[in-house]
Amino acid sequence: MDARAAADRFLASPALSEATRRAYRGDIGEFCAWLEDRRTKLDAVDVRVLADYVSWLGGKRGRKLAPATISRKLAAIRAFLRHALGPERVPDARLAPRRARRLPDAPAAAEVEQTLEALEGDGPIALRNRALVELVYSAGLRSAEAVGLDLGDVDFEQELVHVRQAKGGKERVIPLGEEAALWLARYLRDARPALAAGANDAFFLSARGRRLDTSTLRRIVPHPHRLRHAFATHLLDGGADLRTIQELLGHSSLSTTQVYSHVDPRHLRRVYDRAHPRS
Repeated sequence: MDARAAADRFLASPALSEATRRAYRGDIGEFCAWLEDRRTKLDAVDVRVLADYVSWLGGKRGRKLAPATISRKLAAIRAFLRHALGPERVPDARLAPRRARRLPDAPAAAEVEQTLEALEGDGPIALRNRALVELVYSAGLRSAEAVGLDLGDVDFEQELVHVRQAKGGKERVIPLGEEAALWLARYLRDARPALAAGANDAFFLSARGRRLDTSTLRRIVPHPHRLRHAFATHLLDGGADLRTIQELLGHSSLSTTQVYSHVDPRHLRRVYDRAHPRS
Protein backbone atom coordinates (compact mmCIF):
# COMPACT_ATOMS: atom_id res chain seq x y z
CA MET A 1 0.00 0.00 0.00
CA ASP A 2 1.43 3.39 -1.04
CA ALA A 3 1.58 5.65 2.01
CA ARG A 4 1.36 8.93 0.07
CA ALA A 5 -1.71 7.83 -1.90
CA ALA A 6 -3.38 6.55 1.27
CA ALA A 7 -2.62 9.88 2.98
CA ASP A 8 -4.18 11.82 0.09
CA ARG A 9 -7.34 9.71 0.30
CA PHE A 10 -7.55 10.24 4.06
CA LEU A 11 -7.02 14.01 3.85
CA ALA A 12 -9.70 14.24 1.14
CA SER A 13 -12.26 12.58 3.42
CA PRO A 14 -15.40 14.71 3.87
CA ALA A 15 -15.45 13.58 7.53
CA LEU A 16 -12.55 15.98 8.24
CA SER A 17 -13.12 19.68 8.80
CA GLU A 18 -10.92 22.05 6.84
CA ALA A 19 -9.09 23.07 10.02
CA THR A 20 -8.40 19.42 10.92
CA ARG A 21 -7.26 18.71 7.38
CA ARG A 22 -4.75 21.55 7.53
CA ALA A 23 -3.50 20.45 10.95
CA TYR A 24 -3.09 16.83 9.89
CA ARG A 25 -1.43 17.42 6.52
CA GLY A 26 2.05 18.29 7.78
CA ASP A 27 2.15 15.63 10.50
CA ILE A 28 1.03 12.83 8.18
CA GLY A 29 3.32 13.98 5.38
CA GLU A 30 6.28 13.88 7.75
CA PHE A 31 5.35 10.35 8.83
CA CYS A 32 5.11 9.18 5.21
CA ALA A 33 8.53 10.66 4.45
CA TRP A 34 9.97 8.85 7.48
CA LEU A 35 8.51 5.56 6.26
CA GLU A 36 10.03 6.14 2.82
CA ASP A 37 13.46 6.82 4.31
CA ARG A 38 13.22 3.53 6.23
CA ARG A 39 11.83 1.71 3.17
CA THR A 40 8.88 0.62 5.32
CA LYS A 41 5.53 -0.07 3.70
CA LEU A 42 2.41 1.43 5.26
CA ASP A 43 0.80 -1.96 5.82
CA ALA A 44 3.90 -3.06 7.76
CA VAL A 45 3.34 -0.41 10.43
CA ASP A 46 2.89 -1.97 13.87
CA VAL A 47 3.54 -0.94 17.46
CA ARG A 48 7.29 -1.41 17.01
CA VAL A 49 7.39 0.90 13.97
CA LEU A 50 5.33 3.53 15.77
CA ALA A 51 7.57 3.30 18.84
CA ASP A 52 10.62 3.86 16.63
CA TYR A 53 8.94 6.90 15.08
CA VAL A 54 8.08 8.37 18.47
CA SER A 55 11.68 7.78 19.55
CA TRP A 56 12.86 9.61 16.43
CA LEU A 57 10.55 12.53 17.12
CA GLY A 58 11.80 12.69 20.71
CA GLY A 59 15.39 13.25 19.69
CA LYS A 60 16.98 9.84 19.48
CA ARG A 61 18.66 9.93 16.07
CA GLY A 62 16.17 12.53 14.87
CA ARG A 63 14.21 15.56 16.00
CA LYS A 64 13.78 16.73 19.58
CA LEU A 65 10.18 17.75 20.03
CA ALA A 66 8.18 18.54 23.15
CA PRO A 67 5.91 15.79 24.54
CA ALA A 68 2.78 17.82 23.67
CA THR A 69 3.89 18.11 20.04
CA ILE A 70 4.65 14.39 19.84
CA SER A 71 1.21 13.58 21.27
CA ARG A 72 -0.44 15.81 18.67
CA LYS A 73 1.48 14.20 15.80
CA LEU A 74 0.74 10.72 17.09
CA ALA A 75 -3.00 11.50 17.28
CA ALA A 76 -2.96 12.55 13.61
CA ILE A 77 -1.06 9.43 12.59
CA ARG A 78 -3.39 7.10 14.50
CA ALA A 79 -6.39 8.69 12.76
CA PHE A 80 -4.67 8.20 9.40
CA LEU A 81 -3.81 4.56 10.15
CA ARG A 82 -7.37 3.79 11.30
CA HIS A 83 -8.61 5.09 7.95
CA ALA A 84 -5.97 3.31 5.85
CA LEU A 85 -5.54 0.00 7.67
CA GLY A 86 -8.67 -0.34 9.81
CA PRO A 87 -9.13 0.18 13.56
CA GLU A 88 -8.00 -3.32 14.46
CA ARG A 89 -4.55 -2.65 12.97
CA VAL A 90 -3.84 0.50 14.98
CA PRO A 91 -1.76 -0.13 18.12
CA ASP A 92 -3.40 1.42 21.19
CA ALA A 93 -0.31 1.19 23.40
CA ARG A 94 0.79 4.39 25.13
CA LEU A 95 3.73 5.62 23.07
CA ALA A 96 3.94 9.37 23.55
CA PRO A 97 6.11 10.64 26.43
CA ARG A 98 4.21 11.83 29.47
CA ARG A 99 3.66 15.57 29.46
CA ALA A 100 4.50 17.69 32.44
CA ARG A 101 1.36 19.19 33.96
CA ARG A 102 1.22 22.93 33.37
CA LEU A 103 -0.91 25.06 35.64
CA PRO A 104 -3.23 27.51 33.88
CA ASP A 105 -1.95 31.06 33.62
CA ALA A 106 -4.97 32.77 35.15
CA PRO A 107 -4.92 36.56 35.68
CA ALA A 108 -6.10 37.88 39.02
CA ALA A 109 -9.46 39.64 39.23
CA ALA A 110 -7.73 43.04 39.42
CA GLU A 111 -5.81 42.35 36.20
CA VAL A 112 -9.02 41.32 34.41
CA GLU A 113 -10.66 44.54 35.61
CA GLN A 114 -7.76 46.59 34.25
CA THR A 115 -7.99 44.79 30.90
CA LEU A 116 -11.68 45.54 30.63
CA GLU A 117 -11.34 49.17 31.68
CA ALA A 118 -8.60 49.66 29.07
CA LEU A 119 -11.11 48.76 26.34
CA GLU A 120 -13.43 51.67 27.11
CA GLY A 121 -13.73 54.16 24.30
CA ASP A 122 -16.05 55.91 21.87
CA GLY A 123 -17.70 54.46 18.81
CA PRO A 124 -19.20 51.12 17.74
CA ILE A 125 -15.89 49.22 17.57
CA ALA A 126 -14.88 50.16 21.11
CA LEU A 127 -18.29 49.18 22.44
CA ARG A 128 -18.19 45.89 20.53
CA ASN A 129 -14.74 45.08 21.89
CA ARG A 130 -15.78 45.73 25.49
CA ALA A 131 -18.93 43.61 25.12
CA LEU A 132 -17.00 40.77 23.49
CA VAL A 133 -14.29 40.58 26.14
CA GLU A 134 -16.83 40.94 28.95
CA LEU A 135 -18.66 37.91 27.58
CA VAL A 136 -15.51 35.81 27.10
CA TYR A 137 -14.62 36.33 30.76
CA SER A 138 -18.17 36.14 32.11
CA ALA A 139 -18.99 32.87 30.31
CA GLY A 140 -15.52 31.30 30.02
CA LEU A 141 -15.79 30.99 26.25
CA ARG A 142 -13.17 29.73 23.84
CA SER A 143 -12.30 32.28 21.15
CA ALA A 144 -14.05 30.34 18.38
CA GLU A 145 -17.15 29.94 20.53
CA ALA A 146 -17.37 33.68 21.18
CA VAL A 147 -17.08 34.78 17.56
CA GLY A 148 -19.34 31.91 16.47
CA LEU A 149 -22.34 33.18 18.45
CA ASP A 150 -25.49 34.13 16.56
CA LEU A 151 -28.09 36.65 17.68
CA GLY A 152 -30.45 33.92 18.82
CA ASP A 153 -27.81 32.33 21.05
CA VAL A 154 -28.03 35.03 23.73
CA ASP A 155 -31.27 34.83 25.71
CA PHE A 156 -31.59 38.01 27.77
CA GLU A 157 -34.96 36.99 29.20
CA GLN A 158 -33.69 33.68 30.61
CA GLU A 159 -30.20 35.15 31.19
CA LEU A 160 -28.51 32.31 29.28
CA VAL A 161 -25.95 31.91 26.50
CA HIS A 162 -26.28 28.91 24.15
CA VAL A 163 -22.83 27.88 22.99
CA ARG A 164 -21.88 25.60 20.13
CA GLN A 165 -18.65 24.11 21.33
CA ALA A 166 -15.56 24.51 19.18
CA LYS A 167 -14.45 21.04 20.28
CA GLY A 168 -16.63 17.99 19.76
CA GLY A 169 -19.55 19.79 18.12
CA LYS A 170 -21.68 19.68 21.29
CA GLU A 171 -23.76 22.49 22.78
CA ARG A 172 -23.89 23.82 26.32
CA VAL A 173 -25.83 26.51 28.15
CA ILE A 174 -24.07 29.07 30.37
CA PRO A 175 -25.62 31.66 32.69
CA LEU A 176 -25.32 35.22 31.40
CA GLY A 177 -23.73 37.45 34.02
CA GLU A 178 -25.31 40.79 34.88
CA GLU A 179 -22.30 42.87 33.84
CA ALA A 180 -21.89 41.01 30.55
CA ALA A 181 -25.63 41.32 29.84
CA LEU A 182 -25.40 45.09 30.36
CA TRP A 183 -22.56 45.48 27.85
CA LEU A 184 -24.11 43.10 25.33
CA ALA A 185 -27.39 45.02 25.43
CA ARG A 186 -25.54 48.32 24.95
CA TYR A 187 -23.65 46.83 22.00
CA LEU A 188 -26.86 45.59 20.36
CA ARG A 189 -28.56 48.94 20.88
CA ASP A 190 -25.77 51.43 20.18
CA ALA A 191 -23.10 49.67 18.09
CA ARG A 192 -24.29 46.67 16.09
CA PRO A 193 -26.78 48.62 13.90
CA ALA A 194 -23.92 50.85 12.77
CA LEU A 195 -21.78 47.82 11.88
CA ALA A 196 -24.43 45.70 10.17
CA ALA A 197 -24.02 45.80 6.39
CA GLY A 198 -26.84 43.40 5.57
CA ALA A 199 -28.58 40.26 6.73
CA ASN A 200 -26.08 38.60 9.05
CA ASP A 201 -27.02 36.56 12.10
CA ALA A 202 -23.57 36.85 13.67
CA PHE A 203 -23.74 38.45 17.10
CA PHE A 204 -20.36 40.20 16.86
CA LEU A 205 -19.66 42.02 13.60
CA SER A 206 -16.53 43.43 12.03
CA ALA A 207 -16.21 46.98 10.71
CA ARG A 208 -17.38 45.59 7.34
CA GLY A 209 -20.43 43.93 8.79
CA ARG A 210 -19.07 40.39 8.71
CA ARG A 211 -18.69 37.82 11.45
CA LEU A 212 -15.55 38.36 13.50
CA ASP A 213 -12.77 35.80 13.34
CA THR A 214 -10.58 34.69 16.23
CA SER A 215 -7.62 36.78 15.02
CA THR A 216 -9.64 39.94 15.72
CA LEU A 217 -10.22 38.81 19.30
CA ARG A 218 -6.49 38.13 19.71
CA ARG A 219 -5.75 41.66 18.54
CA ILE A 220 -8.14 43.04 21.14
CA VAL A 221 -6.75 40.82 23.92
CA PRO A 222 -3.40 39.14 23.10
CA HIS A 223 -4.14 35.93 25.03
CA PRO A 224 -7.94 35.55 25.29
CA HIS A 225 -7.65 31.99 26.64
CA ARG A 226 -6.28 33.49 29.88
CA LEU A 227 -9.75 34.95 30.45
CA ARG A 228 -11.20 31.43 30.23
CA HIS A 229 -8.67 30.31 32.83
CA ALA A 230 -9.65 33.30 34.98
CA PHE A 231 -13.32 32.36 34.67
CA ALA A 232 -12.64 28.85 35.99
CA THR A 233 -10.17 29.90 38.67
CA HIS A 234 -12.36 32.68 40.05
CA LEU A 235 -15.38 30.35 40.16
CA LEU A 236 -13.31 27.81 42.07
CA ASP A 237 -12.11 30.49 44.50
CA GLY A 238 -15.73 31.52 45.01
CA GLY A 239 -16.74 28.02 46.07
CA ALA A 240 -17.95 26.40 42.83
CA ASP A 241 -17.32 22.65 42.62
CA LEU A 242 -15.28 21.08 39.83
CA ARG A 243 -18.25 19.26 38.29
CA THR A 244 -20.08 22.56 37.80
CA ILE A 245 -16.97 24.19 36.32
CA GLN A 246 -16.55 21.17 34.03
CA GLU A 247 -20.07 21.70 32.69
CA LEU A 248 -19.59 25.43 32.23
CA LEU A 249 -16.26 25.01 30.42
CA GLY A 250 -17.56 22.18 28.25
CA HIS A 251 -14.81 19.75 29.22
CA SER A 252 -15.63 16.16 28.27
CA SER A 253 -13.51 14.79 31.11
CA LEU A 254 -13.27 15.93 34.72
CA SER A 255 -9.53 15.23 34.64
CA THR A 256 -9.15 18.21 32.29
CA THR A 257 -10.91 20.47 34.78
CA GLN A 258 -9.00 19.14 37.77
CA VAL A 259 -5.93 21.13 36.79
CA TYR A 260 -7.66 24.16 38.32
CA SER A 261 -7.71 22.49 41.72
CA HIS A 262 -3.92 22.78 41.76
CA VAL A 263 -3.91 26.53 41.20
CA ASP A 264 -4.71 27.53 44.76
CA PRO A 265 -4.26 24.91 47.51
CA ARG A 266 -6.14 27.21 49.89
CA HIS A 267 -9.32 26.34 47.99
CA LEU A 268 -8.85 22.66 48.79
CA ARG A 269 -8.42 23.57 52.44
CA ARG A 270 -11.65 25.59 52.43
CA VAL A 271 -13.58 22.78 50.76
CA TYR A 272 -12.17 20.24 53.22
CA ASP A 273 -13.00 22.41 56.24
CA ARG A 274 -16.52 22.96 54.97
CA ALA A 275 -17.29 19.38 53.95
CA HIS A 276 -15.48 16.93 56.22
CA PRO A 277 -16.97 16.09 59.62
CA ARG A 278 -13.49 15.71 61.15
CA SER A 279 -12.01 18.85 59.68
